[in-house]
Amino acid sequence: MNQNDPLIKEFLDHIIVEKGLSRNTRLSYSSDLSRYAESLKKNSVEPVNASSGDITAFLKGLRDGGISPRSCTRSLVAVRGFYRFLLKRKKIRQSPCANVDMPRFNMKLPEFLSLGEVDRLLSAPDSSSAHGLRNKAMLETLYAAGLRVSELVSLKLNGINLQKGFLTAFGKGSKERLVPLGESAMIWLKRYIDDARPTLCAKKSPLKGSSPFKGLSTPFLFLTSRGSRMSRQNFWVVIKKTALAAGIDTAKIKPHSLRHSFATHMLERGADLRMVQAMLGHSDISTTQIYTHITKERLKKLHKKKHPRG
Repeated sequence: MNQNDPLIKEFLDHIIVEKGLSRNTRLSYSSDLSRYAESLKKNSVEPVNASSGDITAFLKGLRDGGISPRSCTRSLVAVRGFYRFLLKRKKIRQSPCANVDMPRFNMKLPEFLSLGEVDRLLSAPDSSSAHGLRNKAMLETLYAAGLRVSELVSLKLNGINLQKGFLTAFGKGSKERLVPLGESAMIWLKRYIDDARPTLCAKKSPLKGSSPFKGLSTPFLFLTSRGSRMSRQNFWVVIKKTALAAGIDTAKIKPHSLRHSFATHMLERGADLRMVQAMLGHSDISTTQIYTHITKERLKKLHKKKHPRG
């Protein structure tokens, strides 16, 4: 069983074409399924004839080989996906993964900012300058919509609808989703688009030999000081400097700090888990559930600190 196997190749193509997953995901699935195939081959078992015992033996072999629980989980996800595919194609009657539990591992909870820290961070940019206004709009948008940094810097002008109050984001595998914008983000986005973006756009150097009036526009929403598209690296510099100005420990600032903060604060205020999943663009709700662990841990600490018998 390898990538030349028709069923494997069909499945790997399926996750890109029909599921919209990335090529990196395809490579990961290919690697995981190759290891699974080798495990089956040792016992002369064909994939369509595999049992739950074969999958359990595969996972045990990974653990015995020093593979981390997290990587074992990823491998099982790939195998589960493969068998779901075979079920839909009616190649098998029942998935051998049905009674196989996910490997357990110590989950590292994502770091997030408190509400006070978020307020300080969002208030830090100097909105009297074009750069400060851009930084303010970027941070407000990132927190309001819970975007990934890659989604933020990929936003285009035509992906922002200030009249209806939402934006169009393209997540992993180019999956499109609509995300609502809060009033504050809408106000600062409008100010940035009207007052700061034209200034930044005008600084873009025209191509050699072209008219100075050509090539000055770009479809991307957020621009650098040179009028070019904002990159993840550019944004990283911006948020670090802003954190310093806000008096926030830069060790707490990670690329997804505001995204994690958005999800945590939404759930703390009673937002439905499925709604948060949709806004974050998670394909699996188990990915979103990690934020419920954060809120539970915070409740425990609060109870211990404030309750008279805590």
